[in-house]
Amino acid sequence: MSEAERVPSPAAPPAVAAAAAAAAPEEKKGKEPEREKLPPIVSAGAGATAGLDRGSKGQISTFSSFVSTVNQKKEAAENRSSPTHLVFPNIKNVRDLPPICLDVRQKQRISVDAGSSETKAPVLPEPVLPVQPKTMKDFLEDVEKVKSSGDWKTVHDFYLTTFDSFPELNGAFKKDASASFNTIEDSGINAKFVNAVYDALLNTPQDIQKTVLKGIINSLLREWKGPRTKDDLRAYFILLQNPQFNNTSTYVIYAHLLRQIATLVEADHHFLVHWFKKLSQKRFKQLVERLLQFISLRLFPAKPEEFPPISKCSWWIPSASKVLALLTKSGG
Repeated sequence: MSEAERVPSPAAPPAVAAAAAAAAPEEKKGKEPEREKLPPIVSAGAGATAGLDRGSKGQISTFSSFVSTVNQKKEAAENRSSPTHLVFPNIKNVRDLPPICLDVRQKQRISVDAGSSETKAPVLPEPVLPVQPKTMKDFLEDVEKVKSSGDWKTVHDFYLTTFDSFPELNGAFKKDASASFNTIEDSGINAKFVNAVYDALLNTPQDIQKTVLKGIINSLLREWKGPRTKDDLRAYFILLQNPQFNNTSTYVIYAHLLRQIATLVEADHHFLVHWFKKLSQKRFKQLVERLLQFISLRLFPAKPEEFPPISKCSWWIPSASKVLALLTKSGG
């Protein structure tokens, strides 16, 4: 019986209303046994529900348990056969951290089993490096000639080519371009040449310094496929020593460099830690001081307008802290 039928209309006589009110409880009592016969709602198909309607109370309980067991087994089988589910973090807690590309996730899945960290790192074939015709002697002579001629073109071309890409960095500063240098004992980098190039860089015209920074940006933004090679690690090792990163105007570039180093796999970090140990005390101290200054100025900027909002670069300090931890291991 519907609500319209049970509730008398305002126009109904009092006797009719009283009779309807008295009849309603009795009708309710008559319906309650039917409600008790309704089966519980289960996630099975319509056929299963129909079968439950036809069964007795004992059969309903038994069949419900059976359906529930079948459903659980089915869900378990589907979970085993379905692809891996990605668990996403609470988006509200993510502070504009730049997305990590697929290759970073793949690198983090590399298993670390037995053996030393040196043997854990995947040994990949090194690409053919470009040949750098300039030696350290040639470079220093070119810089010396500028003092008399005032023509920076030759020096500019050297910086333009050298910092254009990771392979070019290796081609310029690797002791032997044909050797792999896949050991923690020797980075294979001509440290004296690197120092000479960086020492001269700060005394070059602004257009040359901007050319170097532009090349670094292009290298860092280049799409990566697969794990890093040892030549890639050498390039990171070289770029981290760039004295241009003492200037706050370069901090955005410096931060991205630190982030890429921080997200390397443990085996790659192991190589860098040992290579840092080979630096002279002067160069090692410069790396530490540069990182400490970066963290300090990001936390307590003298001119906040020089930096992006903290909400846009909350990953800067964690990345720098991770690299600083690698230097701490090297010095320990």
